[in-house]
Amino acid sequence: MRLFNRTPAEVRAAVVPPDRVLTYAHGPDGHVIATDRALYLGRLRLPWFRVDRGVWDEEGLTVVTTDGQEHRVPLPEPGRIPEAVRERVISSILVSQYVPLDARGGVRLVARRAEDGEVVWQLGFDAGLDGDDPGLRALAEQALEGARRSFGI
Repeated sequence: MRLFNRTPAEVRAAVVPPDRVLTYAHGPDGHVIATDRALYLGRLRLPWFRVDRGVWDEEGLTVVTTDGQEHRVPLPEPGRIPEAVRERVISSILVSQYVPLDARGGVRLVARRAEDGEVVWQLGFDAGLDGDDPGLRALAEQALEGARRSFGI
């Protein structure tokens, strides 16, 4: 048992082991907890490699996941949550490279370290490009193969 643990019991109870609490904030809809492995928004657990970005304003936090979902959390007193979100999202990124595909635009290739240590590659096509288009998809896959070889990942 740790002496002088100032993290409230309800915060510790909300975290799935082996996650370690880095910081937390109280919100009207529950706690927002940043751990070494994930961001907890109430009962929702988002591993860092699935968080694309966090956006702050005076009313709270909007978290955008890598699949484009948005989660809005009122958080009038965020404490150190903004710093933790920024640091953990950045630390999950191994490679971020933009590759033009054709005259209409390109794709961002992002490699992130998952919780289990595996590398997860994500493709982010420019607005207006259809990532399901077979021709664009083939160009993106070629670019991805080149990035994997280049970075050794």
